Amino acid sequence: MPTEAIPPAPAQVRKPPAAMAEQPRRGHQLTLLGGLLSADNGESSVVSVLFPALRTALGLPLAALGLLGAVGKLAGMVTAPVWVAVAQRYSRTTVLAVCSGLWGVWTIASGFAQNYVQLLILFGMAAAGVAGGAPLANALLADLYDDRTRGRATGYLYGLAALGSGLAGPLLGLLSDVEDGWRYGFFITGSIQVLFGVLALLFLRDPGVGAGEPQLAAMKRTAGVKRPLSWASVRHLLRNRTLLVMYAQRLTNGQFVLLSFGVTFLVDVRGFSNAQASLVTVPYALAYLVGTLLGGLVTDRVHRRDPRTGRVMMMQIVIVAYGLIGWFATQVAWSSLAVYFALFGVLAALQGCNPGINRPIVMSVVAPELRGAAFALMFSAEAAAWALTMLLVGYLGDAFGLETAFLWIVVLLVLANGALVSFLYRTCPRDAAALTDELDRRAAAGRDDADG
Repeated sequence: MPTEAIPPAPAQVRKPPAAMAEQPRRGHQLTLLGGLLSADNGESSVVSVLFPALRTALGLPLAALGLLGAVGKLAGMVTAPVWVAVAQRYSRTTVLAVCSGLWGVWTIASGFAQNYVQLLILFGMAAAGVAGGAPLANALLADLYDDRTRGRATGYLYGLAALGSGLAGPLLGLLSDVEDGWRYGFFITGSIQVLFGVLALLFLRDPGVGAGEPQLAAMKRTAGVKRPLSWASVRHLLRNRTLLVMYAQRLTNGQFVLLSFGVTFLVDVRGFSNAQASLVTVPYALAYLVGTLLGGLVTDRVHRRDPRTGRVMMMQIVIVAYGLIGWFATQVAWSSLAVYFALFGVLAALQGCNPGINRPIVMSVVAPELRGAAFALMFSAEAAAWALTMLLVGYLGDAFGLETAFLWIVVLLVLANGALVSFLYRTCPRDAAALTDELDRRAAAGRDDADG
């Protein structure tokens, strides 16, 4: 539905009906989704935490870390829409269990790589599967929770994922002192992925497409709403101006870099040991967890007070603050590792706020049956940005040093990204109002059918 014809109007915040409030075991489902996303990050955690040891074992340059990350993200950029398309024809929970869990056999296989080329191929295969986890998990979450509570729920989801990654960081760091410890890292994380895949097959339940919308929650046909991913649906999504801005915003996001290169930065530039530097993943993950929880809660409150642009304002504040603090964390040489713990923690908390803001924005402007596709495109854009920035930082780091690379990507690019968000102040209220009107029409049509 073209949004140009819809005049600006406040997005309506509706209270969920009793039928939706009684959805069973939402907390259990959310916990399982968080575990799946946490396991998804396993292969990336091995590379980012243990790259100094892996580099020594295979004789690799710094740019190899960027290429590894880029290959993984580019593979995911291609396969994420494919997994969503499959899930729109078959069971979403089964597809999620396969791509986000059982696919961990490829992570295990990465531990058997004998050279860099084999590692690139196997790591790319592992990433090609787990790429389907995020869009499907977010689509399920949107059907579990209504617009009033999606920020908080998304914060919990990504907080659980971050907690698992944070606990894994120092444990993986201990493997840096073990011969071929990076191989054991792949074996362990891959096995955990498979375990969560089995748990998802046994216990994950689909609430039904559109079950989180007050207008549609009471309609028995909710679970049957399907819209196969096609070029027509992609064109429909790309006519949504809010989504276009969100995709551009994810394409120019430089916040991914610190997570991937942070440990290597502390080792190569600041002179700490691999085991010491890996400890930064603990405060990073804990702060990210706090950021997801508080960010989601605060954003939900701001949204209820200002449903037109509250989330947009929060997003811009968080991004600009990240760029400013990123300068102190990466451009000033601190002698104490504790200072880096604190600064990296603040950056992690700010980054943790993002899921509770940008995911609900997408949910608020996209019809329920197209949310999986919208998230697949969004995460594909995010993967492309991650791949590009990983490559840039890797090559800039080899040529000019990681500190200079961080200046351009972590500071300047992030600040420019914050300026880009300004376009959402105009587009988001219009597109949210258009979706509200569409859902109201569907609900009215459903009541007419029932009366007939």
